[in-house]
Amino acid sequence: MSFAEAVKSVFANAFNFGGRARRSEYWYFCLFNFLASMVLGVLDRMLGTSYSLPNGASLGIIGAIFSLVVLIPSIAVSFRRIHDIGRSGWNFLYALIPFIGYLIILYWSVLDSQPGENKYGPNPKGVN
Repeated sequence: MSFAEAVKSVFANAFNFGGRARRSEYWYFCLFNFLASMVLGVLDRMLGTSYSLPNGASLGIIGAIFSLVVLIPSIAVSFRRIHDIGRSGWNFLYALIPFIGYLIILYWSVLDSQPGENKYGPNPKGVN
């Protein structure tokens, strides 16, 4: 799956929390989010729509809107990615555990697909 196909697939399945997502779909969408956030952060600074917070961080209006737009699709693709390894998407809630939860999700995100069909659907790679 190419970068463009992955981004299109995630947005086409933005509210689909069922099924499975390949590693490439998940990681290309993460890359898309990172790159878009960097570009929008620069754009916010150039346009003067970036505001400093008391803790020294800054918040850009355009970047914040983008974050809201990709929030649900990001959660949905994360659920489908966890389904791909044969676990319930609700395991994504481990991300709420400081540090350790993030490491668990990261580990699951890099695992290869569960071979064949599982209870969440057929293997998205088409390999049995």
